[in-house]
Amino acid sequence: MDIARYAIDRPVTTWILILSCLLGGLWGYLSIGRLEDPAFTLQEAVVVTTWPGASAEEVELEVTETLESAIQQMPQLRRVTSMSEPGLSIINVVIRSTYGSEQLPQVWDELRRKVGDAAGGLPEGAGPPQVRDDFGDVFGLFYAVTAPGFTDRQLRTLATDLRRDLLAVPGVSKIETEGLPSEVIEIIVPRERMAALGIGPDQILNAIRVQNQVTETGAVRLDDLSLRIAVPRTVGSTEALAGLRVGRPGTTDQIALTDIATIAREAEEVPRLKIRHNAQDAFTLAIAGIATENIVDVGAQVEARMAELRADLPLGVTIAPIYAQNQVVDQAVGDFVINLVASVGIVVLVLCVFMGWRVGLIVGATLFLNVAGTVAIMAVAGIEMERISLGALIIAMGMLVDNAIVVAEGALIGVQQGRRPRDAAAEACRRTQVPLLGATVIGIMAFSGIGLSPDSTGEFLFSLFAVVAISLLLSWVLAVTVTPLFCVYLLAGVKRIAEGADPYGGLLYGTYKRVLRGTLRFRWLAVMALVVATGLSFWGFGQVRQQFFPPSNTPMFFVHYSLPQGTDIRATNRDIEAIEADLLSRPGVTAVTAFVGQGASRFMLTYGPPDASAAYGQLIVRTETLEQIEPLIASLRAEIPARFPAAFFRTERLVFGPGGGAKIRARLSGEDPTVLRSLAAEVEQIFAGSGALVDIRTDWRTQELTLVPRLDEDRARISGLSRGDVAQTLAFATTGITATTVRDGDQTIPVLLRPPLEERATAGRLTDQLIWSEAAQAFIPLDQVVARTDLVAAEVLIRRRDRVRTLTVDADPAGNLTATEALAAVRAQVEALDLPPGYRLAWGGEVEDTAEAQGALGASLPPGFLIMLVISVLLFGKLRQPAIVWLVVPMSVCGVVAGLLATGLPFSFTALLGLLSLSGMLMKNAIVLIEEIDLRIDEAGTDGDRLTAIVEASVSRLRPVFLAAATTILGMIPLLSDAFFASMSVTIMGGLAFATVLTLVAVPVLYALFFRIRAFGR
Repeated sequence: MDIARYAIDRPVTTWILILSCLLGGLWGYLSIGRLEDPAFTLQEAVVVTTWPGASAEEVELEVTETLESAIQQMPQLRRVTSMSEPGLSIINVVIRSTYGSEQLPQVWDELRRKVGDAAGGLPEGAGPPQVRDDFGDVFGLFYAVTAPGFTDRQLRTLATDLRRDLLAVPGVSKIETEGLPSEVIEIIVPRERMAALGIGPDQILNAIRVQNQVTETGAVRLDDLSLRIAVPRTVGSTEALAGLRVGRPGTTDQIALTDIATIAREAEEVPRLKIRHNAQDAFTLAIAGIATENIVDVGAQVEARMAELRADLPLGVTIAPIYAQNQVVDQAVGDFVINLVASVGIVVLVLCVFMGWRVGLIVGATLFLNVAGTVAIMAVAGIEMERISLGALIIAMGMLVDNAIVVAEGALIGVQQGRRPRDAAAEACRRTQVPLLGATVIGIMAFSGIGLSPDSTGEFLFSLFAVVAISLLLSWVLAVTVTPLFCVYLLAGVKRIAEGADPYGGLLYGTYKRVLRGTLRFRWLAVMALVVATGLSFWGFGQVRQQFFPPSNTPMFFVHYSLPQGTDIRATNRDIEAIEADLLSRPGVTAVTAFVGQGASRFMLTYGPPDASAAYGQLIVRTETLEQIEPLIASLRAEIPARFPAAFFRTERLVFGPGGGAKIRARLSGEDPTVLRSLAAEVEQIFAGSGALVDIRTDWRTQELTLVPRLDEDRARISGLSRGDVAQTLAFATTGITATTVRDGDQTIPVLLRPPLEERATAGRLTDQLIWSEAAQAFIPLDQVVARTDLVAAEVLIRRRDRVRTLTVDADPAGNLTATEALAAVRAQVEALDLPPGYRLAWGGEVEDTAEAQGALGASLPPGFLIMLVISVLLFGKLRQPAIVWLVVPMSVCGVVAGLLATGLPFSFTALLGLLSLSGMLMKNAIVLIEEIDLRIDEAGTDGDRLTAIVEASVSRLRPVFLAAATTILGMIPLLSDAFFASMSVTIMGGLAFATVLTLVAVPVLYALFFRIRAFGR
């Protein structure tokens, strides 16, 4: 079908296509969703179960093991990891990556059923288990609220009002508040008073719980009505508690609770979490947008509503952004659009210089329509405008330009030779439309592995494949419809060359002809040189640094600070305050937000909140520029360990894409915690001695000193006391006993029973308490039934991976080393360790992430490459031509290795994408050139000079190939400053420079060898 002739003869139809691209592109740009990075599904849920009073080992064996056994039966399961702490079990359930976001709700329903069935086998007092499948919610609008001088109740009222008002903003789905002071209702009972009245903690607890429990109350019939009976709970406030009466054992006396206790609503004595923003106490507002909404629009509406609210806020209240995804996205998209416009401008300028303003305008206009039409289709298809999708347009730029260049250049030559623009444009399309279509599809299929990859990396990069496919197919459509019409309009004024003159004359063409003729004469030498160069390049590839995803260009980093396990949160807070003050005094630091007790909410998809611990503190540090981060980190590394020798300190940069966490991980699995810690110490020693790793730590934390009262079983039996009685007495004498909870608005407040501060037990007076003996109906000294109290180091955190205890040694590369280089420095020594039977070592971290991503990509590449192979064979209907195309692809690595080694950039996952793009461009050029060679040889006939036909065909492709390469290489320049795309840009630039040589030299030489064309004139 002569598509170009149809488009030229029916210009109205073609102009409808043009206007559709222009207007659709404008509509798409204004309405398309915007994100910083593409979303990817976290196929992970968390099962949380409490068992107050149990040790970490008891939780592991009686709660975690029971639930894991049930969860293990799920066929969708990929991995299950767990963390058992005193009184708490946390199980992370990871589902196979083949289950997408649409299927996950059903998977989580099955998980809940499995967990619910297993809950019946949990010990008394444990549970019920809670399944959280909103683990991956991202709160991209993250604010710190400071209100100096406010009372705790005023802060809660302020937070409630802000949350209520902001939830009404269109597009907002969820708001979480953290850092608000927790309150308790304390019932303070002096020990002497209880002893004098013969009332123990049990009597008080029972009185409170009986009054506050909900029980079935029945119903009565009134005529035709059934009236439900509702007996309200009486414990709902401090006043209600004050009215309770407690019975004295052995008597009928009832004593008012206020006669023996003081009841007060107070701030929690030991806070669970402390948050500060720029050295002021704060709480956070974490706002998540609806997934289908444009985060830029949602953020703008939230900011507008906040501006309205600020006018009504009390004096002194400030709301400061910690991370505003809408602003980051708006700036990132704006900067990238500027880079895209700059790239298009460079392309047009180069074309104008080398082909004249007419062809430059034709190709530039076609390219602009291509970009506009792609944006329109993206908006219709629901593909957001983010880093990956915009980068895809740059990646595909060379192939987008090439289609239009081939048609425009062919039409230009035809007009110069005397044809009418209409005929020249139609003929140029007719000769190339099929090979261009085949080459375009092959270029798309080069990225199919990304689109078909089932893991999170493939999901993260799916928009790359989608946008490349859309833009390349549209580029072919425009090249065979719009470009010929533009040629008719703009090439009418092109001067014809003299009769018999060579349209490929001039210095450039002449030089290329001589070089190509010489290479064809010494073809074996040329092939040997290419083989040697390719072999050296593959060897040199081993010297190229490897990387998964690069650090983010957001000027923000984390400081993680940990003290020995068991440290009081107030001691941790004191150290964090000192570091925070130091950071705020440094030039370039614009904001510091401190979290003590746990980390920040998940405000980025690539950030995972760390485990909560009273010994842990986190600082989010924002600087004016990205360049200030590394010197600041180096300074902190030098100073903080000296100031706080007991602490473990590390810094962490934000990263692009999936992954995150420690770059190097050595997982040690086995049963005995002592053996695991011993092996971990050996691994840590190797890591530390290598000089290649920093921030070396384990994920089991340090053991915690624990006081263990040893019960005298005989005396306890005689006194009618159990371990539970002793545990309750000690809890009452120390942290207090939670009797019940009451609700105040949206706040749940625990009711705590405890003695006055001066009567509370200390480490040295732990058994200097009185315990109620049912047998004696009196209080007796606790030390009568406790033989002794031991101070032992106990495990307070036991991690398991796939139901096996697993201790992980984490570390990060030192200096500018990549994870691959750092691992190479220690791997052999670690793997040489003599592991006891039943223990094993596995590597995790970035190396594992890279292997999984590349493995998933590798598994999905064969179908795409098979389609590419089939298309290349179908295009020619023969085997030798496709063989030539595929032979030159590996040779392109020469330019890639040279470029990466020259710049010192690593070969990252994005560079791998660049390599795929490069292979697509190289194959496309090779296919069109071989098709042209076949046509020239057919036109020459059996008696023609076949080598001359090869030279003429190659010369006819010189300008399109050279210009496509030049425009692509120069169009990549704006991306060199982007951390995410820098290595990919260098891969394409270096590889394409060499690929141009391959197309124009290697392809003709291999063609002559494969078809045994021996000499000119034969």
